[in-house]
Amino acid sequence: MLQAARELLAVRTPLDAELMVSDMIGAWWGKRVKGGDVEQVLGEGLVDYAAKAGTPASLTLLICLAYLGTARQGAKAEGAALAMMEGGVARPGWAERVGAVKPTGCYVSRDAYGDQDTVICTFAYRWGEAAAPSALAVAGQDRHALVMVVDHNMSGMARDAWVSSHVDKLLDQARAEAEANPMLLFEEIEPQQARALLESAMKATREPKTPPPVSDSYSAYHAFARSRLKALPPGRKRPAPLHIEAPYSRERRAMLAAEFLASDAAEHLSDPSAASRCADHIIDYGCEQDFSRPMRVSPVKCETFLLDWLPRKVFLSRAEQEAMPHVLSAWVRFAAGRTGLTERGLRATLDAVWEATAKFPEAYRDPTSFGLERPLLERLLPDGDLSALARRVFAFPFLQGVHGDLDLEKLNPADQADRRTLLRFDHVGEIDEEHLAWHEEIATRLWDGDPPQLWEAAQRLLDLGHDRHEVLHVLIEIAERIGGDPEELAAALDDIADIPDEI
Repeated sequence: MLQAARELLAVRTPLDAELMVSDMIGAWWGKRVKGGDVEQVLGEGLVDYAAKAGTPASLTLLICLAYLGTARQGAKAEGAALAMMEGGVARPGWAERVGAVKPTGCYVSRDAYGDQDTVICTFAYRWGEAAAPSALAVAGQDRHALVMVVDHNMSGMARDAWVSSHVDKLLDQARAEAEANPMLLFEEIEPQQARALLESAMKATREPKTPPPVSDSYSAYHAFARSRLKALPPGRKRPAPLHIEAPYSRERRAMLAAEFLASDAAEHLSDPSAASRCADHIIDYGCEQDFSRPMRVSPVKCETFLLDWLPRKVFLSRAEQEAMPHVLSAWVRFAAGRTGLTERGLRATLDAVWEATAKFPEAYRDPTSFGLERPLLERLLPDGDLSALARRVFAFPFLQGVHGDLDLEKLNPADQADRRTLLRFDHVGEIDEEHLAWHEEIATRLWDGDPPQLWEAAQRLLDLGHDRHEVLHVLIEIAERIGGDPEELAAALDDIADIPDEI
């Protein structure tokens, strides 16, 4: 990277330098390293290495990292750069203007369904009293736009990002597309609103432990975007898509379901009980996965709900499986009438539901088809959270059969007292109550999925061929060593790549 940084000495503008360094440090965005946080191991390691080099190229790299790096990287890079400049190391003339930008406007291009926001934030470099604009700046190339795509069907995550120096052309094109397509909206928004939305989107992109579904170029612009957003004024606490609704209480959700079931759109549904439960799932999805917007419907949202979220998250009865596509179609008609969705949008959404309906029986694989009896599933999934099945089976493998006077099928793994009895049977011959208590602690955490890194670490170890008993003892050792700090526990679990020899 220091060799590549030599090219920074040849660039003509701070924008080119910032984009080059953002691309460089994007090489490790979203990656994992053994033994620590990737930003600490590689990012701060690069700062330290560049500081030792003491060359004009390394100084230029440090100046850019002071602006583009994380808070820790930035502080270290700034201190190292100041020391090098005091020592007489030369720097390019544009270096003092790195990150010295002011926002000039924020805009959003939004589809009528509310699926996606394309946010455009424009900036210009500030000029000091002694500095004169370059010919490039006079020609308009000093202005630039950060463009980010926010996908509200993917928990509001940022899916794509890029930068353009053709600001006027970009804005004119966005306006023209909105004028030509009635399903697109384009408007200027407050900078505070843009910052809140994009910071929330970048956080949602950063949270998944598996690689997020972003564009190939997202990592190259991640550091640039993160730093540019800090130039926008803060002030909005609600990091939401535009026109968000207030959070739905349980009572409000129940009232909405009742209104739907009493509406003309639902009058043809033949199984009121199954329809009621399906409506609850639709509303919960809109509230919890779509920023409290259960009434928002779109082709993509309905397809994602039916073919992706439901098969992963919800334990449906046979009646609910049969009713769900029909209830979803009725919900689309009900919601469209309430939200004013155009006839064109309604038809497109119903067509998408119809196409997804043919794929739903294959997408939703009933757990009973794999040999698990429904009474057992109901004991493991009293909350209907299908995604919890594997970790709960791992935590409580003995739930059936009669052993002496003990009928395991009468024990409830969700009950704390019964949970201790089940775990005691799992450890026949072990009388160490403290050790048993730690098994109960891990089993409870696995049952609740708290923290999620616990089950992720267990799966990695199981994939390496370690048996269940060995894996549980590693998890216990880590939990016992870390104590009650949730962040330290999550970090330690993230670092597990294999079982140490001493375990």
